[in-house]
Amino acid sequence: MLFSSKSAPSPAQEVLRSVFGYEQFRHQQQAIVDQVIDGGDALVLMPTGGGKSLCYQVPALVRAGTAIVVSPLIALMRDQVQALQQNGVRAEYLNSSLAADEAFRVESLFRQGDLDLLYVAPERLVTPRMLDLMRQTELSLFAIDEAHCVSQWGHDFRPEYQQLSILHECFPAVPRIALTATADLPTRREIIERLNLQDA
Repeated sequence: MLFSSKSAPSPAQEVLRSVFGYEQFRHQQQAIVDQVIDGGDALVLMPTGGGKSLCYQVPALVRAGTAIVVSPLIALMRDQVQALQQNGVRAEYLNSSLAADEAFRVESLFRQGDLDLLYVAPERLVTPRMLDLMRQTELSLFAIDEAHCVSQWGHDFRPEYQQLSILHECFPAVPRIALTATADLPTRREIIERLNLQDA
């Protein structure tokens, strides 16, 4: 009987290769991805272009349910969703740029469990309507992009980000990954505290 010395690729490595076209993770990506897939929280500090988005996109495709990605930038949401759709990923976004009928279509897909990732503006995420929608759907993870916006000392401060602690209160079993390219030590501490990240 022959045994191969090469172990079979993990589900995360298979997604990385088949969906995104990369053969291996870079730097700390593997450890972050494993942490989130296993249900743990994470705080990711990586430079722009360092591969932050893969740290939540891969777990989103491995874990069951829909990943909610909180993003304050409409143009970035649109670009990321288009790129994911081109790779065959079921991704959509909900923000103020959508007409009412289009937003209803996206909400229906979400409610039916037909999305892998849903990008949402922070203002919309904390509304009673959105929270109710999320309670009706299986969630794989929360990704909070541009997480430095939570810091009241930063020039990018967004008050809605401070309300995101509600995610842990309402959905304690859903892992959360906070991502930023710019955060000094006090800001990192503030992100962990305000988002109530557990053992991140």
